[in-house]
Amino acid sequence: MKISREVKTGIIVIGGILLFILGFSYLKSSPLFDNSKTFYSVYQHVGGLQSGTQVTINGFSVGKVKDIRFNDASGNLLVTFTVSNDFSFSKNSLAEIYDTGIIGGKGIQIKPVFDGAPEAVSGDTLAAASRPGLTELLQQKITPLQQKVEDAVSNADSLLISVNEVLDPKAKKDLRESIAGLNTMVKSFQGSADALNSIMNSNKDNLQKSISNISDITDNFNKLSDSLANAGLGETMKGLQSTVNDLNVVLAKIENGDGSLGKLVNDQTLYNNLTDASKQLDLLLQDFRLNPKRYVNVSVFGKKQKEYTVPSDDPAEEITN
Repeated sequence: MKISREVKTGIIVIGGILLFILGFSYLKSSPLFDNSKTFYSVYQHVGGLQSGTQVTINGFSVGKVKDIRFNDASGNLLVTFTVSNDFSFSKNSLAEIYDTGIIGGKGIQIKPVFDGAPEAVSGDTLAAASRPGLTELLQQKITPLQQKVEDAVSNADSLLISVNEVLDPKAKKDLRESIAGLNTMVKSFQGSADALNSIMNSNKDNLQKSISNISDITDNFNKLSDSLANAGLGETMKGLQSTVNDLNVVLAKIENGDGSLGKLVNDQTLYNNLTDASKQLDLLLQDFRLNPKRYVNVSVFGKKQKEYTVPSDDPAEEITN
C-alpha cells in the first residue's frame, strides 16, 4: 500500500504537535499523562521556591511544584503542587517549605496528619508553614552577637575618648615615665633572675647534696616514728592518761573534803588548832631557852649556876611580846 504525500505530511505535522506538547509539559515539570492529586498552599514568602521543585513526604519524593503566582493584592503567593496517589493523608496535613541543602535550595515537604478528618483530595488547600533555613538560623544567632560587638566597639571608642580627655599633657608624660620605669624594673628583675640562675648553676652540686641530706633526715624521722610506734608509745600514753585521770579523782576528793587528807586540807578548825599548837610550842622553846632553870637544874662540882642574861637584841622577845 502506497501512502500518499498528503498523509505523510499530516503524520509529520501531528507528530510535531505531540512532540511540542510533550516538550512543553516536560519543561513545565507537568507530565502529560499524570493522575497525581493537585494541592494548593498560600505563603507570605516562599524563600526562592521554584517550579519543578520536588515535593516530599518523610524525605521521599512524591510530586513537584507546578506553579507559583500571586494570590491577592497583599502579596501572598499561591503555590500549586502535585502529590502522588500512592499515599493518603488528612486534609489537615501541613505543607512546609524547608531548605533542601546548604546552598539555600527550597522544597516542600508534606507533614501528614492522621486525625480521622476527611482525606485530602485533589483541589484542596493545605495549611502552609515555613521552617527557617541554615542561613536564616545563622543570621538569627549572629545578629545579636553583631549588635553586642558594635556596642562594645562604641563603648571602647567612648572610653578612649574619655581617657584622652582626662589625660592632660602632664598626665600623659607621667604615664610614659611610669611605663619607662616599669620597663626598667622588669629589666632589673630579669637581671636578678639571671644572677640567681647563675648562682644555682654554680652551686648545683651543693644544692643536690643538701637535698639528699634533707631526704636522709626525713627518712630518719620516719624510722624514729616507726620505732616509737613499735616501742608501745601508744600504750604508755594510755597509762599516763589513766594516771592523770586517777590523780584528778584524788584531787577532786581532797577538794570535796573526802578522806583524811581532804579533811586536813579543808577543816578550818583543825588548821586553827595546829596554828595555835605551833605558836605554843614556839613559846615553850623560847621560854626554855630564856629560863632553863625552870626546867633543868644542873650543878657541876657544886658550883652555883650562873644566871642567864637575855640579850638586848634577842628576836624571841618579839615572839613572846
